[in-house]
Amino acid sequence: MSLAVHPLDALESALQAERRALLEHDVDALLRSTQAKLEALADAERTAGAEDMARVSELHELNRANAVLLARRRREVAWTLRHLGRSEASGVYNGAGYASAQTQSRWLGSG
Repeated sequence: MSLAVHPLDALESALQAERRALLEHDVDALLRSTQAKLEALADAERTAGAEDMARVSELHELNRANAVLLARRRREVAWTLRHLGRSEASGVYNGAGYASAQTQSRWLGSG
């Protein structure tokens, strides 16, 4: 007999996995957890009711905390790339709200 997992439980599990992946710098786990998060979120959007709003708020805060960690990792990578003289793509959103990238490069002095 198989018990179905509540979509909010699946979302919480994915958010926790995402947090672990960010803290452990595990890119593969981050990609897997992000996919699981998106799938669980889609399920939760279809099934969550008014009685779930408190839990949705808690999960929103967990997702926000993960976003802060992700932004920190992104800044660390950008800083490292800049100091190595590599190009970096900085994510920006266009007028339609879609992500695009601008490439920046900096040449190291030679001497």
